[in-house]
Amino acid sequence: MQDIGKVLESLYQTIEERKKELPKNSYTAKLFKKGENKILQKVGEEAVETILALKSESKERAISETADLLYHLLVALVDRGINLDEIASELGRRMR
Repeated sequence: MQDIGKVLESLYQTIEERKKELPKNSYTAKLFKKGENKILQKVGEEAVETILALKSESKERAISETADLLYHLLVALVDRGINLDEIASELGRRMR
């Protein structure tokens, strides 16, 4: 079983690298090149697809769409300079 925290941290770091290096054949780099509006549009699209999958489709589809949403959300966070520690701190604060 994968540790979700480690997976998200690793993916976040990879996304940061793609933003910095903008490799030619990288989907992530293409998103950064298209800008904030495109990135946020993708987050919205994936959120809707995740909701629909959770409501009416198979567990596998819901898992796939959730992974897509988390990936695009991480791209948006990297784009805005928001790191996972900041998110964890806010979640921790809310748990008190």
